[in-house]
Amino acid sequence: QVQLVESGGGLVQAGGSLRLSCAASGRTYNTCAIGWFRQAPGKEREFVAAINWSDGSIAYADSVKGRFTISRKYSGNTVYLQMNSANPEDTAVYYCAAKKSNSGLTTLEYDYWGQGTQVTVSS
Repeated sequence: QVQLVESGGGLVQAGGSLRLSCAASGRTYNTCAIGWFRQAPGKEREFVAAINWSDGSIAYADSVKGRFTISRKYSGNTVYLQMNSANPEDTAVYYCAAKKSNSGLTTLEYDYWGQGTQVTVSS
């Protein structure tokens, strides 16, 4: 089992920045990738960004490319999502997830999920 705890959510004004953290614990040696997803009210959960645990390769959704940055702190198994130039469309509950394989990083097929952290961007 892998446990994931998100933090750093909150209220930010449009154009502002926020940094989310995802702390992974437990059997993290089984982890091949960590992804960030979000779900806005009335909408389906969607992919935001992912980082491959072994080679560091990264993928972003087109909607956040150039504004969000995913990174990893190797000691302590923490993954960050730096959100810059936030806009109201970024308002959602943000989840991090862990995957035991390197395929399908942009899909919802992850093995472990955190509880989520709310991000609200005011206009």
